Amino acid sequence: MTAVTIDAAVPLAAELLTPATGIAGARAIAVLIPGSGPIDRNGDARRMPLAIQRQLAEGLAAQGVASIRWDKRGVGATPGSFLATGFHDLVDDALSVVDHVSGRLAGSRVPVVVIGHSEGSAIAARLLAERPALAGGVLLSAYARPGLEVLRWQAQALQPHLPGLVRGILRLLRTDLAAQSEKNRQRILATTGDVARIGGARINARWHREFMAYDPSIDLAASAAPVLAIGGAFDLQSPPEDTVRIADIRTAPTQTEVLDGLSHILRRQPAPSLQAYRGDLRRPIDERIVPLIAGWLDRLPAEGRA
Repeated sequence: MTAVTIDAAVPLAAELLTPATGIAGARAIAVLIPGSGPIDRNGDARRMPLAIQRQLAEGLAAQGVASIRWDKRGVGATPGSFLATGFHDLVDDALSVVDHVSGRLAGSRVPVVVIGHSEGSAIAARLLAERPALAGGVLLSAYARPGLEVLRWQAQALQPHLPGLVRGILRLLRTDLAAQSEKNRQRILATTGDVARIGGARINARWHREFMAYDPSIDLAASAAPVLAIGGAFDLQSPPEDTVRIADIRTAPTQTEVLDGLSHILRRQPAPSLQAYRGDLRRPIDERIVPLIAGWLDRLPAEGRA
Protein backbone atom coordinates (compact mmCIF):
# COMPACT_ATOMS: atom_id res chain seq x y z
CA MET A 1 0.00 0.00 0.00
CA THR A 2 1.59 3.25 -1.16
CA ALA A 3 0.42 6.82 -0.59
CA VAL A 4 0.37 8.87 -3.80
CA THR A 5 -0.42 12.51 -4.55
CA ILE A 6 -1.99 13.07 -7.96
CA ASP A 7 -1.17 16.34 -9.71
CA ALA A 8 -4.61 17.73 -10.60
CA ALA A 9 -6.51 21.01 -10.28
CA VAL A 10 -6.63 20.10 -6.60
CA PRO A 11 -3.87 17.69 -5.42
CA LEU A 12 -5.63 14.36 -4.91
CA ALA A 13 -4.65 12.20 -1.94
CA ALA A 14 -4.54 8.69 -3.38
CA GLU A 15 -3.49 5.16 -2.50
CA LEU A 16 -1.89 2.53 -4.72
CA LEU A 17 -2.41 -1.13 -3.78
CA THR A 18 -0.34 -3.71 -5.62
CA PRO A 19 -0.36 -7.51 -5.58
CA ALA A 20 2.61 -9.45 -4.18
CA THR A 21 4.28 -9.26 -7.61
CA GLY A 22 4.40 -5.45 -7.43
CA ILE A 23 3.04 -3.13 -10.06
CA ALA A 24 5.40 -4.33 -12.81
CA GLY A 25 4.15 -7.89 -12.39
CA ALA A 26 0.46 -7.02 -12.10
CA ARG A 27 -2.07 -8.44 -14.57
CA ALA A 28 -3.53 -4.95 -14.86
CA ILE A 29 -3.95 -1.75 -12.88
CA ALA A 30 -7.48 -0.56 -12.15
CA VAL A 31 -8.49 3.06 -11.60
CA LEU A 32 -11.34 2.77 -9.08
CA ILE A 33 -13.96 5.51 -9.45
CA PRO A 34 -16.54 5.90 -6.66
CA GLY A 35 -20.23 6.76 -6.73
CA SER A 36 -21.83 10.08 -5.88
CA GLY A 37 -21.50 11.99 -2.64
CA PRO A 38 -18.59 13.01 -0.39
CA ILE A 39 -16.75 9.70 -0.82
CA ASP A 40 -13.22 8.94 0.34
CA ARG A 41 -10.69 6.55 -1.20
CA ASN A 42 -12.32 3.56 0.50
CA GLY A 43 -15.78 4.35 -0.83
CA ASP A 44 -16.99 5.66 2.54
CA ALA A 45 -19.16 8.66 3.34
CA ARG A 46 -19.51 9.88 6.91
CA ARG A 47 -22.79 8.11 7.63
CA MET A 48 -22.55 5.46 4.93
CA PRO A 49 -19.35 3.37 5.09
CA LEU A 50 -19.86 1.50 1.81
CA ALA A 51 -16.21 0.39 1.55
CA ILE A 52 -16.80 -0.56 -2.09
CA GLN A 53 -13.49 0.76 -3.46
CA ARG A 54 -11.46 -0.68 -0.57
CA GLN A 55 -13.03 -4.10 -0.95
CA LEU A 56 -12.59 -4.04 -4.72
CA ALA A 57 -8.93 -3.05 -4.30
CA GLU A 58 -8.26 -5.85 -1.81
CA GLY A 59 -10.16 -8.45 -3.82
CA LEU A 60 -8.41 -7.48 -7.04
CA ALA A 61 -4.97 -7.51 -5.37
CA ALA A 62 -5.61 -11.16 -4.41
CA GLN A 63 -6.25 -11.76 -8.14
CA GLY A 64 -2.95 -10.15 -9.16
CA VAL A 65 -4.46 -6.78 -10.12
CA ALA A 66 -3.09 -3.45 -8.86
CA SER A 67 -5.40 -0.51 -8.21
CA ILE A 68 -5.45 3.17 -7.35
CA ARG A 69 -8.17 5.08 -5.52
CA TRP A 70 -8.41 8.57 -4.05
CA ASP A 71 -10.28 10.98 -1.78
CA LYS A 72 -12.64 13.31 -3.64
CA ARG A 73 -12.16 17.07 -3.40
CA GLY A 74 -12.91 18.31 0.10
CA VAL A 75 -12.97 14.77 1.51
CA GLY A 76 -10.37 12.94 3.60
CA ALA A 77 -6.86 14.21 2.88
CA THR A 78 -7.76 15.98 -0.40
CA PRO A 79 -8.21 19.75 -0.08
CA GLY A 80 -10.93 21.78 -1.75
CA SER A 81 -14.70 22.12 -1.46
CA PHE A 82 -16.92 19.14 -2.14
CA LEU A 83 -20.04 21.31 -2.53
CA ALA A 84 -18.34 23.53 -5.13
CA THR A 85 -17.15 20.55 -7.21
CA GLY A 86 -18.98 19.84 -10.46
CA PHE A 87 -19.45 16.55 -12.28
CA HIS A 88 -16.96 17.59 -14.96
CA ASP A 89 -14.43 18.47 -12.23
CA LEU A 90 -14.70 14.86 -11.06
CA VAL A 91 -14.12 13.70 -14.65
CA ASP A 92 -11.00 15.89 -14.85
CA ASP A 93 -9.73 14.47 -11.56
CA ALA A 94 -10.21 10.90 -12.79
CA LEU A 95 -8.43 11.80 -16.05
CA SER A 96 -5.51 13.09 -13.97
CA VAL A 97 -5.37 9.76 -12.15
CA VAL A 98 -5.43 7.82 -15.44
CA ASP A 99 -2.66 10.01 -16.85
CA HIS A 100 -0.58 9.59 -13.68
CA VAL A 101 -0.88 5.80 -13.86
CA SER A 102 -0.23 5.71 -17.61
CA GLY A 103 2.90 7.84 -17.16
CA ARG A 104 4.11 5.63 -14.33
CA LEU A 105 3.66 2.55 -16.53
CA ALA A 106 5.18 4.07 -19.68
CA GLY A 107 7.03 1.36 -21.59
CA SER A 108 5.35 -1.44 -19.63
CA ARG A 109 2.79 -3.91 -20.95
CA VAL A 110 0.54 -3.65 -17.87
CA PRO A 111 -2.95 -2.67 -19.14
CA VAL A 112 -4.86 0.17 -17.47
CA VAL A 113 -8.60 -0.26 -16.93
CA VAL A 114 -11.20 1.94 -15.27
CA ILE A 115 -13.75 0.52 -12.83
CA GLY A 116 -16.60 2.85 -11.88
CA HIS A 117 -19.54 2.36 -9.53
CA SER A 118 -22.84 4.25 -10.01
CA GLU A 119 -21.88 7.86 -10.83
CA GLY A 120 -18.37 6.47 -11.27
CA SER A 121 -19.63 4.32 -14.14
CA ALA A 122 -20.68 7.48 -16.01
CA ILE A 123 -17.27 9.03 -15.33
CA ALA A 124 -15.68 5.81 -16.62
CA ALA A 125 -17.71 6.15 -19.83
CA ARG A 126 -16.30 9.66 -20.34
CA LEU A 127 -12.77 8.42 -19.64
CA LEU A 128 -13.08 5.64 -22.22
CA ALA A 129 -14.01 8.29 -24.78
CA GLU A 130 -11.28 10.73 -23.71
CA ARG A 131 -8.49 8.14 -23.36
CA PRO A 132 -8.89 5.53 -26.13
CA ALA A 133 -5.61 3.85 -25.07
CA LEU A 134 -7.37 2.51 -21.96
CA ALA A 135 -7.60 -1.29 -22.11
CA GLY A 136 -11.26 -1.31 -21.07
CA GLY A 137 -13.82 -0.40 -18.47
CA VAL A 138 -15.95 -2.10 -15.83
CA LEU A 139 -19.29 -0.44 -15.05
CA LEU A 140 -20.93 -1.39 -11.74
CA SER A 141 -24.55 -0.39 -10.99
CA ALA A 142 -24.41 1.65 -14.18
CA TYR A 143 -26.98 3.66 -16.09
CA ALA A 144 -27.22 4.41 -19.82
CA ARG A 145 -29.43 7.49 -20.01
CA PRO A 146 -29.14 11.18 -19.04
CA GLY A 147 -28.79 11.81 -15.33
CA LEU A 148 -32.11 13.70 -15.29
CA GLU A 149 -33.88 10.57 -16.52
CA VAL A 150 -32.09 8.48 -13.90
CA LEU A 151 -33.35 10.76 -11.11
CA ARG A 152 -36.89 10.57 -12.48
CA TRP A 153 -36.64 6.77 -12.63
CA GLN A 154 -35.34 6.70 -9.04
CA ALA A 155 -38.28 8.73 -7.74
CA GLN A 156 -40.71 6.19 -9.19
CA ALA A 157 -38.68 3.14 -8.16
CA LEU A 158 -38.16 4.28 -4.56
CA GLN A 159 -41.73 5.33 -3.75
CA PRO A 160 -43.06 1.80 -3.00
CA HIS A 161 -40.02 1.15 -0.78
CA LEU A 162 -40.42 4.13 1.55
CA PRO A 163 -41.19 3.31 5.21
CA GLY A 164 -44.91 2.88 5.83
CA LEU A 165 -45.01 5.90 8.16
CA VAL A 166 -43.49 8.13 5.48
CA ARG A 167 -45.94 6.87 2.85
CA GLY A 168 -48.81 7.53 5.27
CA ILE A 169 -47.65 11.09 5.95
CA LEU A 170 -47.32 11.76 2.22
CA ARG A 171 -50.88 10.52 1.69
CA LEU A 172 -52.19 12.71 4.52
CA LEU A 173 -50.40 15.73 3.07
CA ARG A 174 -51.57 14.77 -0.43
CA THR A 175 -47.97 14.99 -1.58
CA ASP A 176 -46.85 13.24 -4.74
CA LEU A 177 -43.20 12.40 -4.12
CA ALA A 178 -42.34 12.12 -7.82
CA ALA A 179 -43.97 15.49 -8.57
CA GLN A 180 -42.24 17.19 -5.63
CA SER A 181 -38.90 15.71 -6.66
CA GLU A 182 -39.40 17.04 -10.18
CA LYS A 183 -40.12 20.53 -8.81
CA ASN A 184 -36.85 20.43 -6.88
CA ARG A 185 -34.95 19.24 -9.95
CA GLN A 186 -36.35 22.11 -12.01
CA ARG A 187 -35.39 24.56 -9.27
CA ILE A 188 -31.84 23.20 -9.37
CA LEU A 189 -31.72 23.44 -13.16
CA ALA A 190 -32.67 27.11 -12.87
CA THR A 191 -29.69 27.88 -10.60
CA THR A 192 -26.41 29.28 -11.93
CA GLY A 193 -23.99 29.03 -9.02
CA ASP A 194 -21.88 26.17 -7.68
CA VAL A 195 -23.94 25.86 -4.49
CA ALA A 196 -27.64 26.48 -3.89
CA ARG A 197 -30.10 26.09 -1.05
CA ILE A 198 -32.96 23.72 -1.87
CA GLY A 199 -35.50 22.70 0.76
CA GLY A 200 -33.43 24.40 3.45
CA ALA A 201 -30.24 22.45 2.66
CA ARG A 202 -27.12 23.58 0.79
CA ILE A 203 -26.46 21.32 -2.20
CA ASN A 204 -23.81 21.00 -4.90
CA ALA A 205 -25.97 22.67 -7.56
CA ARG A 206 -23.41 22.71 -10.38
CA TRP A 207 -22.77 19.01 -9.92
CA HIS A 208 -26.51 18.33 -10.14
CA ARG A 209 -26.91 20.41 -13.32
CA GLU A 210 -23.95 18.72 -15.03
CA PHE A 211 -24.96 15.26 -13.81
CA MET A 212 -28.50 15.69 -15.11
CA ALA A 213 -27.24 16.86 -18.51
CA TYR A 214 -24.66 14.13 -19.16
CA ASP A 215 -25.72 11.01 -21.07
CA PRO A 216 -23.09 8.23 -20.74
CA SER A 217 -24.71 6.18 -23.50
CA ILE A 218 -23.26 8.52 -26.12
CA ASP A 219 -19.67 7.94 -24.99
CA LEU A 220 -20.27 4.23 -24.45
CA ALA A 221 -21.58 3.88 -28.01
CA ALA A 222 -18.57 5.74 -29.42
CA SER A 223 -15.84 3.95 -27.43
CA ALA A 224 -14.00 1.00 -29.01
CA ALA A 225 -12.73 -0.33 -25.68
CA PRO A 226 -14.07 -3.58 -24.21
CA VAL A 227 -16.62 -3.10 -21.42
CA LEU A 228 -17.97 -5.29 -18.65
CA ALA A 229 -21.25 -4.03 -17.13
CA ILE A 230 -22.50 -5.63 -13.91
CA GLY A 231 -25.92 -4.61 -12.61
CA GLY A 232 -28.21 -5.77 -9.85
CA ALA A 233 -31.72 -7.11 -10.33
CA PHE A 234 -32.64 -5.35 -7.04
CA ASP A 235 -31.08 -1.98 -7.90
CA LEU A 236 -33.37 0.90 -6.86
CA GLN A 237 -31.02 3.69 -7.94
CA SER A 238 -29.82 2.70 -11.42
CA PRO A 239 -32.26 1.00 -13.82
CA PRO A 240 -31.28 -2.69 -14.05
CA GLU A 241 -32.45 -2.75 -17.66
CA ASP A 242 -29.74 -0.22 -18.54
CA THR A 243 -27.08 -2.87 -17.92
CA VAL A 244 -28.43 -4.91 -20.84
CA ARG A 245 -28.97 -1.77 -22.93
CA ILE A 246 -25.24 -1.02 -22.75
CA ALA A 247 -24.59 -4.06 -24.95
CA ASP A 248 -27.36 -3.00 -27.33
CA ILE A 249 -25.91 0.47 -27.95
CA ARG A 250 -22.29 -0.65 -28.47
CA THR A 251 -20.50 -2.31 -31.35
CA ALA A 252 -17.30 -2.89 -29.33
CA PRO A 253 -16.87 -6.06 -27.19
CA THR A 254 -19.35 -5.84 -24.30
CA GLN A 255 -20.23 -8.32 -21.56
CA THR A 256 -23.27 -7.65 -19.38
CA GLU A 257 -24.35 -9.41 -16.21
CA VAL A 258 -27.51 -8.65 -14.20
CA LEU A 259 -27.04 -10.53 -10.93
CA ASP A 260 -29.97 -11.96 -8.99
CA GLY A 261 -30.54 -10.38 -5.59
CA LEU A 262 -27.88 -7.69 -6.05
CA SER A 263 -28.60 -4.18 -4.77
CA HIS A 264 -27.17 -0.86 -5.92
CA ILE A 265 -24.46 -1.03 -3.24
CA LEU A 266 -23.34 -4.46 -4.50
CA ARG A 267 -24.76 -6.47 -1.61
CA ARG A 268 -27.11 -9.42 -1.92
CA GLN A 269 -30.65 -8.89 -0.60
CA PRO A 270 -33.63 -11.25 -0.17
CA ALA A 271 -35.87 -8.52 -1.61
CA PRO A 272 -35.29 -4.97 -2.91
CA SER A 273 -34.97 -2.65 0.08
CA LEU A 274 -33.42 0.77 0.60
CA GLN A 275 -34.07 0.51 4.35
CA ALA A 276 -31.84 -2.57 4.55
CA TYR A 277 -28.75 -0.70 3.37
CA ARG A 278 -27.42 0.06 6.85
CA GLY A 279 -27.57 -3.58 7.86
CA ASP A 280 -26.19 -4.65 4.47
CA LEU A 281 -23.06 -2.61 5.12
CA ARG A 282 -22.04 -5.09 7.82
CA ARG A 283 -21.52 -7.63 5.04
CA PRO A 284 -18.93 -7.55 2.24
CA ILE A 285 -19.74 -6.83 -1.37
CA ASP A 286 -21.17 -9.76 -3.30
CA GLU A 287 -18.68 -12.57 -3.82
CA ARG A 288 -19.55 -12.77 -7.54
CA ILE A 289 -18.19 -9.32 -8.40
CA VAL A 290 -14.40 -9.72 -8.24
CA PRO A 291 -14.28 -13.13 -10.02
CA LEU A 292 -16.38 -11.68 -12.86
CA ILE A 293 -13.92 -8.79 -13.22
CA ALA A 294 -10.93 -11.14 -13.04
CA GLY A 295 -12.40 -13.43 -15.71
CA TRP A 296 -13.12 -10.45 -17.96
CA LEU A 297 -9.53 -9.24 -17.55
CA ASP A 298 -8.30 -12.68 -18.66
CA ARG A 299 -10.15 -12.23 -21.95
CA LEU A 300 -8.95 -8.70 -22.70
CA PRO A 301 -6.05 -9.68 -25.01
CA ALA A 302 -8.38 -11.74 -27.20
CA GLU A 303 -10.80 -8.82 -27.41
CA GLY A 304 -8.30 -6.42 -28.95
CA ARG A 305 -7.43 -4.15 -26.08
CA ALA A 306 -5.70 -0.91 -26.99
